[in-house]
Amino acid sequence: MKQIDSFHHLAAPARAADHDRYLCSLFLPSRARAASFTLILFNAEIARVFEAVSEPMLGQIRLQWWREAIDEIYQGGGRKHEVAEPLARAIRRHNFTRSYFDRLIDAREMDLAAAPPEDMAALENYAEESAAPLISLSLEVMGADADAQSELARHTGIGWALSGLMRALPHHTAQGRALLPGGIPAREEVPRVVETVGDMARQHIDKARALRRRATRGVKRATLPAVLADAYLSRLAACGYDPYNPGSAIGPLRRQLLLSRAAFLGLS
Repeated sequence: MKQIDSFHHLAAPARAADHDRYLCSLFLPSRARAASFTLILFNAEIARVFEAVSEPMLGQIRLQWWREAIDEIYQGGGRKHEVAEPLARAIRRHNFTRSYFDRLIDAREMDLAAAPPEDMAALENYAEESAAPLISLSLEVMGADADAQSELARHTGIGWALSGLMRALPHHTAQGRALLPGGIPAREEVPRVVETVGDMARQHIDKARALRRRATRGVKRATLPAVLADAYLSRLAACGYDPYNPGSAIGPLRRQLLLSRAAFLGLS
């Protein structure tokens, strides 16, 4: 498949799978978008495992399938699959670091555990492992040295993941998922809990913003999720840290404007 064909073939499913990351990818050079869309689809595949299975063992089987698929790609082979095939092309073209995929898959195995995180440190670790490796892969798409930018990837990933968990709290509560220390909070406790987690997310995003100011244009564009996380955290704070408040959402046009300003004006 030619690059331009791959680009258009992957754009629509990437948009449906993760609209925020899709919007961020639009500000990457055209040569990088096919790989970026593929990473979005891979991440969505493993992130939805929890909701797609009826018991943890089935989820572990699905994640093991991906471990083996990744292993085969790095051994020069591959599997017939709508995401695994473009992923193999992206890995070979960009020489992605294998360990980032392993970390993402391992993090999604944590989703299958019945117990919530033991404490805030465990939640922070989960946020890092489920999001920072994807930022590092995005940096590699842009040809950046992900190792040299590991702190930026870490702070961006943690801030992004924690802000996402706060926004998704109503959805997770409806599912009976306990992703926060102490389990599912009572409705009256939600603002206090969200503020606590939001404060941690804010610390990481502030550090990411400081690092982005000194970064190259390519690195800034690979870490655009930090811009959206910053906006989401500010909106949550303005709504009293209540993710049930409709005002805590940010419309697509506003998100596009924020990203455009950051991408073209270099704002952090």
